Amino acid sequence: MSRKLSTRAKLLLYGVLIVLCVPFVFPTWWMATSSLKPAGDIFAFPPKLFPDDPELDAYRKVFELQPFGQQYFNSMYIAIVVTLGTLAISSLAGYAFARIRFPGQNALFLVVLTGLLIPSEVTIVPLFQMFHDWGMIDTHWPLILVPVLGAPSVLATFIMRQFFIALPHELEEAARMDGLGRFAIYWRIALPLARPALSAVAIFTFLHSWNLYLEPIVYLSTPDMFTLPQALTQYVDAYGGPMWNVQLAAASLTALPVLVVFVFAQRQFVEGLAHTGLK
Repeated sequence: MSRKLSTRAKLLLYGVLIVLCVPFVFPTWWMATSSLKPAGDIFAFPPKLFPDDPELDAYRKVFELQPFGQQYFNSMYIAIVVTLGTLAISSLAGYAFARIRFPGQNALFLVVLTGLLIPSEVTIVPLFQMFHDWGMIDTHWPLILVPVLGAPSVLATFIMRQFFIALPHELEEAARMDGLGRFAIYWRIALPLARPALSAVAIFTFLHSWNLYLEPIVYLSTPDMFTLPQALTQYVDAYGGPMWNVQLAAASLTALPVLVVFVFAQRQFVEGLAHTGLK
């Protein structure tokens, strides 16, 4: 009897979860299916879950109206470079704050954490002036340097510090007895053990860079230099109105890496945050 009740409880739980998933899944489904519809059928009421006559014309126009392939490459390589740079700097800084004792350590770390309290909109004007003086406007350097060296990497440093603090001191003592120096201990002992935290940092850094919108529209002006979030706003008709089916097709292609990262890396992301003591 109890087994039968347990089965009913599971079915009820799955039913509730399916219902709760609808508000989150339906917009994505509507975006993907509407990209296969003629523009006039997108806002039909009631909305159709499946297009009557699927067509790929919108996907063809995505690449005809904009250098979408180049823009896709721009977003991809910028996200990869930013992710690798953030991993390198945040792991080094996190290890230093966690394992190296020096005067003013806690005060300096508190100053670093204040970067989390500063909105990017506050610093965008002075940063624009600085990069303008350096001749880096309409290049990808601002989109790489600011996330890697600025406030966006502060959270990554905090996560890495919290992980390295939890490592047993006996590991370092044993490594010193084997003749390893400070950097060798970091490279050969601490960093391999920090894979969960590195995975979490890599995932949210990649997604943050991939979805970045404000900075590209400030620093970039040439279509060949655009990233995807900025490129999505350029699909308009001769009167400035949005080409909905083309925009949705471009948005569907843009969302693919995010969905792949979410599906295959969500477990590593949760485990990485759990290992750092974050809830």
